[in-house]
Amino acid sequence: MRKIYPPMALLIFALVGLVGCNQEPPAVGDAKPTRVAEVQQAFRELWLGHIFMIQHVVLVNVTNDSSARDAADKQVLTNAKQIANTFTPFYGEARSEKLYTLLAAHYASVKEYSEATIAGNQRRQDAALVLLASNADDIAVFFNGVNPHYLEKDTVRGLIAAHGAHHVLQINQYKNKKYTELEETWAMMRQHVYVIADTLMTALAKQFPDKFS
Repeated sequence: MRKIYPPMALLIFALVGLVGCNQEPPAVGDAKPTRVAEVQQAFRELWLGHIFMIQHVVLVNVTNDSSARDAADKQVLTNAKQIANTFTPFYGEARSEKLYTLLAAHYASVKEYSEATIAGNQRRQDAALVLLASNADDIAVFFNGVNPHYLEKDTVRGLIAAHGAHHVLQINQYKNKKYTELEETWAMMRQHVYVIADTLMTALAKQFPDKFS
């Protein structure tokens, strides 16, 4: 998927004029609530896209359509790149690229768990869960490193670990055809990624209030 989603276009518009920078100490000033809300909503949409597209991957993994699987795979990675790019104006391209690598690894672990579940391979499932947990630690270290004052490692790790567990739950429910439970899981996943988006964006606004004024 090559096009820019409307939420990404909104983020680009909202962040016009910001320049890449290295980590800064806590800034002084107040972020404009309407500006924060505008960017936060767009960021929520990107994270919603993340779980929607991974759900699509889970569904097409059971087919023999390699073209559909490749297309779904590219959609997830494009979305991950868009999420990472939202941080470029604040932390620079190198850190944005690092975040993209971490998000791609998160997806790779979920995808591996999906494929292992379809194959009924417990050993691969367990290995994928180990990778997923390790990736949650890595993402927590990353965000605490770029924003140590407003993003505690344990907070980020808890959010990402729970998010990964939601992917796993959804995959198992698809495998066992628990469609009623899937509806409840989707609502829970959606609400949780909103919490992730809000937490990250609120921390950005606290760290760089002048960029949201």
